[in-house]
Amino acid sequence: MTKERAYFEASVLQEHGRLCPDHVPEVYHFDRKMCLIGMRYIEPPHIILRKGLISGVEYPLLADHVSEYLARTLFYTSLLYLTTTDHKNAVAKFCGNVELCRLTEQVVFSDPYKVSEYNHWTTPYLDADAEAVREDNILKLEVAELKSKFCERAQALIHGDLHTGSIMVTTDSTQVIDPEFGFYGPMGFDIGAFIGNLILAYFSQDGHADKGDRKLYKDWILKTILDTWNLFYQKFTALWDKHKDSPGDAYLPEIYNNPELQLLVKQKYMEDLLHDSLGFGAAKMIRRIVGVAHVEDFESIKEPSKRAECERKALNFAKTLLKERKKFHDIGSVVSAIEHLDK
Repeated sequence: MTKERAYFEASVLQEHGRLCPDHVPEVYHFDRKMCLIGMRYIEPPHIILRKGLISGVEYPLLADHVSEYLARTLFYTSLLYLTTTDHKNAVAKFCGNVELCRLTEQVVFSDPYKVSEYNHWTTPYLDADAEAVREDNILKLEVAELKSKFCERAQALIHGDLHTGSIMVTTDSTQVIDPEFGFYGPMGFDIGAFIGNLILAYFSQDGHADKGDRKLYKDWILKTILDTWNLFYQKFTALWDKHKDSPGDAYLPEIYNNPELQLLVKQKYMEDLLHDSLGFGAAKMIRRIVGVAHVEDFESIKEPSKRAECERKALNFAKTLLKERKKFHDIGSVVSAIEHLDK
């Protein structure tokens, strides 16, 4: 990959750190010529979130912290807050992150749906499942819509790879790292990446049951999914209300000039964002099971047949979620659907 990714990583860290300093490590120095980032050392006992989820550790502030990060970074870099002039200038700064965007297009929206030398899965157990993905016409239509949004919608400055391996945690601290994939894209890609990876963690838990009963821990993961979206909704819309008189060009007050219309706008915006988040999250889940790069949540399950059983549940849910995302009108119904499939 191009060395320029260090420039985009440093730039996102600096901008997101300005907007949410509690959850983004500070950049002290960046040397573009040397591709050198000097930043805050995230000290022990911080660990990568994915490893904590595999070990069954609960993080009581995780949903609060991640929702804060998402609400602030997405709102303040969108047209809800910025003028179109400022927004376009900001978009232009990140347009050069082409190579990493192309990589995402390939591994998330293309390779899992065709025969590719890079794809792999738990064979032979998931051979038929991988083929079913490649032969599912409705799935392909829906993923094409998501790819179009990813490529064409410069909605906000997103992290671009916000999975559970890009977050370091303790029980009272959450730090978001590694935003080298950052660019101006659809908000739902970040929200969906985090929620989708929590769903993967949920379905992997039965494969780690030898370390102790995981039912209560699975319940905690579902609660974290629920709380993340609901807290994000509250915080994002609170910022919207707080800055209703800002210069943001998305909804001019001269047009959207009565409370009833303003409420309708907000409801539609947030429902569309939920559907985007569910779709992108599902696409990220699928690629982690039948695509090129898998996740330790499943890969650390040593018995292949048990691993495949966990992966199949996750894959089946992801396919349903991607195809039927617009039938879900709140995050609670998504959690209920997960529980129903896992019976």
